Amino acid sequence: MFQTTRRRLAIWYTTVTAVLLIIFATGIYGYVYTTLIERIDDTLKHVIEIIEPSLIIDKVSTADGKFKVNLEDSFYQHPATINQVEDDHIDLEWFSPNGELLWQTLDVPLSIPLSFNSGGKTLRISDDYLLRQITKRVEIGRYVLGYLRVSHPLFDLVKPIQQLIIDLSLGIFLMLLCVAVIGWFLSGIAIKPVIESYQSLKQFTADASHELRNPIATIKTNIQSLLSYPNTDIYTQQKQLKIVARLTERLNNLVNDLLFLARNDSGIIKPNFLPIPLDALLLEVVEEQKIVAKEKNIELSLQIINDDLTSENLPEDLFTINGDWTEISRLFTNIISNGIIHGFNHHNHHQTFTIEVILQIIKKQHKNYCQVTIKDNGIGISDSMLPHLFHRFYRGDFSRTQGENNSSFSTGLGLTIALAIAESHQGKIQVESSLNKGSNFIVNLPQFKS
Repeated sequence: MFQTTRRRLAIWYTTVTAVLLIIFATGIYGYVYTTLIERIDDTLKHVIEIIEPSLIIDKVSTADGKFKVNLEDSFYQHPATINQVEDDHIDLEWFSPNGELLWQTLDVPLSIPLSFNSGGKTLRISDDYLLRQITKRVEIGRYVLGYLRVSHPLFDLVKPIQQLIIDLSLGIFLMLLCVAVIGWFLSGIAIKPVIESYQSLKQFTADASHELRNPIATIKTNIQSLLSYPNTDIYTQQKQLKIVARLTERLNNLVNDLLFLARNDSGIIKPNFLPIPLDALLLEVVEEQKIVAKEKNIELSLQIINDDLTSENLPEDLFTINGDWTEISRLFTNIISNGIIHGFNHHNHHQTFTIEVILQIIKKQHKNYCQVTIKDNGIGISDSMLPHLFHRFYRGDFSRTQGENNSSFSTGLGLTIALAIAESHQGKIQVESSLNKGSNFIVNLPQFKS
């Protein structure tokens, strides 16, 4: 499929370039041909300008007309001019006012009728013989003395024009060959992100279908069991219904997370950016998560570092950022919740579990950031897992999902959503972790300056 698309892109590149090159070559050909023709016309006009004033005109009787051109004296009084005409392969013809050929420099008369054309005209005498002509009507007052026709063969023009056509054709062919190769290469580069996006979408679809299939199958099994055995004791029915309720909640969370990511990827979500106090927001998030952490015997705390500032000289907007309260709250809720669910080995009863949220101001590249560090002393994250931590539906290995239904309501999208929110707020998330030494999730968000 992608090879076909790549081939089509390369063909389109080559076709468009071919059209442009043909237009360019046609323009070059037309310019060169017109320039050469104009030079020949200038030569013919120059010959006429020399010969016409040098014509010797005799007065004759009234019966023969008032004036008559003395052909012998006129055309041979300037031998140098005639020799130049012969050297330049220019032929002269003189016609009477009635169109009768009276004198010529040609060995064989041209079988071309006289036609007045002072601007230049190209005539084809044979398949390989072209002639450029200018015909000048010579007058005294309103009296026509005759017609002077000057001709120049185009054999010395045809050869360079033919060579130009060959050169342009060869150049176009070589250029198209290069464009075809380059087009194939560029189409490969252009389609690479599409392939990656398709593979990501394919993997995402497979993961999503897997995540949906399991709870739906379990719900279906429990419902069929309830329908098949309506007389089951109330305790068993309640247990099955609780499983259905829990799986329904999981499906609801999964659908909501998928909708958020889909809308975020498509740009549909328009966050309501307002100045928000990050310290107050974190205090609210921590208080909410303390209830869940307490159930897991985890001590969750918030620490705000003011450096050398005291409560008396602490600016009110020190920890203010520009963002959407709901989304920023979701960002830190997801990270803290991820640490509570996956960050500890709850079978180790000799360890004191702690998650510490630290807020402080840092300066990077002459710009202030609100830095939030979520630090735990849990089982840590292996180096092999770190690059995939924010991938969709990634939950790591068994060591981080073990325990009492730790992943019951985990969709594997929490950290992905957190990263998406951080990036939409021009922020970044970094993770520092080692096995059995805990993890640090570091979130940097630009400080709001009014």
